[in-house]
Formats: sequence, structure tokens, C-alpha cells
Amino acid sequence: NRNPLQSNMGRCKPMGINAARKMKEIRKKNKWAKKSYKKRHNLSSLKANPFSGSSHAKGIVTERLGIEAKQPNSAIRKCVRVQLIKNGKKITAFVPSDGCLNFIEENDE
Repeated sequence: NRNPLQSNMGRCKPMGINAARKMKEIRKKNKWAKKSYKKRHNLSSLKANPFSGSSHAKGIVTERLGIEAKQPNSAIRKCVRVQLIKNGKKITAFVPSDGCLNFIEENDE
């Protein structure tokens, strides 16, 4: 029994037998204040990513191209434009090692 004239200072958590639900809701709400939690659980990052969360994706080669490197390097990076099968987005993919672009043709998977 608390005195009604007594102040509420120092009482931050709900107390008592039925306080668990309230504490759980507070905890769930306060998790979103953390930057790391927000980054992990926010779905907008998955929408912006063309792979939509997966590490690999299958696509069809639409064109072969060479992209020039930025200064102070001078090279032509061999790349291909790929249209992803799962969502139809077009991305540029790098072709590794010397001469591998010769093995890739348009409409390859």
C-alpha cells in the first residue's frame, strides 16, 4: 500500500504481478532507438538492395562493356550488364581474371 500523497519519483518500471506485458512492450519500443537494431530490422535496406537480401542471384547477360577506372589508375575494367531473373532489375557485374570476357556472350545465364 502506497501513500497517495507520496510522489512517483524513482519509480520507472511497472511493478507487480501483472507488469510483464507492460515491460515487454516498453522493451520492444525502446529497441528501435538503437541504431544497430534499426539497421538490422528495417526492411527499406532490403528494398533498396537489388539482390533483396540474398548473397547470389541468377541473371541474363544483356550487354558486355568496359568501364574506365578512376584516377590515378588507367585501365578498362571488363564488365557485363545483367538483368536479374528474380526481380528484373539491371545491374553491372565485374568479370574477374584476364580474358574471361571472351567466354561470356549475350543472353548467357
